[in-house]
Amino acid sequence: MFRLDELVARLGGEVTGDAGARVRRVATLDQAGEGDLAFLANRKYLSRLHSSAAAAVIVAPDVRDLLSGRPGIVTPDPYLYFARVAQLFNPQPAPRAGVHRLSAVASEIPASVEVGPGASIEDGVDIGEDVIVGPGSHVGQGVRIGRGTRLAANVTIQHGCVIGEDCIIHSGAVIGADGFGFAREKGGRWVKIPQIGRVVIGNEVEIGANTTIDRGALDDTVIGDGCKLDNQIQIAHNVRIGEHTAIAGCVGIAGSTIIGARCMIGGQAGIIGHLSICDDVVVSAGTLVSKSISRPGVYTASLPVQPHAEWVRNFAHLRHLDALVGRVRALEHQQGGPDDRDPD
Repeated sequence: MFRLDELVARLGGEVTGDAGARVRRVATLDQAGEGDLAFLANRKYLSRLHSSAAAAVIVAPDVRDLLSGRPGIVTPDPYLYFARVAQLFNPQPAPRAGVHRLSAVASEIPASVEVGPGASIEDGVDIGEDVIVGPGSHVGQGVRIGRGTRLAANVTIQHGCVIGEDCIIHSGAVIGADGFGFAREKGGRWVKIPQIGRVVIGNEVEIGANTTIDRGALDDTVIGDGCKLDNQIQIAHNVRIGEHTAIAGCVGIAGSTIIGARCMIGGQAGIIGHLSICDDVVVSAGTLVSKSISRPGVYTASLPVQPHAEWVRNFAHLRHLDALVGRVRALEHQQGGPDDRDPD
């Protein structure tokens, strides 16, 4: 449990109301009760502020007066502040140092490392202090894992890959499987191209459950520092992703694509191969990126949801768009189109 003035001493911000008010956890405005710290990040929820039973509320400066003496913390970014408080209230458990008797470890590892039951670590592996290798996880030959990284249950790190410090890799993720590389004979038979690159992951990267990152064909697949990847993402061979880029669930990124720093890719977006996306790009959910993007900004290539009958009617019109364009051009030609008119 923390007093509000203790939180501000650690995290910044300004206390309003009773600085000695105590909070023990974070909660939403609707669900908060005695001892809970809530937050208001969007003014459209102002009505919920007055009815909330929270012990204190994190708010922006322009909402300060609406607290009416109620305990709170004033900060420019309430949502970010909430995230930091939530981390403070819910710290990651420390590794339970030791190697479980049902694991198989073929490399020397620091005494601070936790290796769960059924985990396997092959030879030539370099693991830093305070690493957790969860139950059933596999660390292949020659892998390097930096200090403080945590592998949840059933994570697979294939041979030769490099994982940075303080990463979190969730259950079912596969790092370093073969990329989809084949050459085709004239008769149609496919010939496998050995995938001899690695996956190199920077520091403070989080990788969601069942996400797959393929090893490079010749060069490495690279994930920059601070990237956050959601569940069920497919990243193909030789992709390079810049630092602090965030990618939502079910995104597919084809091979040899380069994505810049600080980008945000919405859920179910698809990015075809051999493209380049510059820094600070936002790709909306469901968008198919079929060409390179060289200027920062928000990009969308998907249709909003609409009633089925309306969609069918609109698509029927779309099918006749070429014919309509032809008719417009013919009319312009008959009447003397823009290019044929007297400039006066």
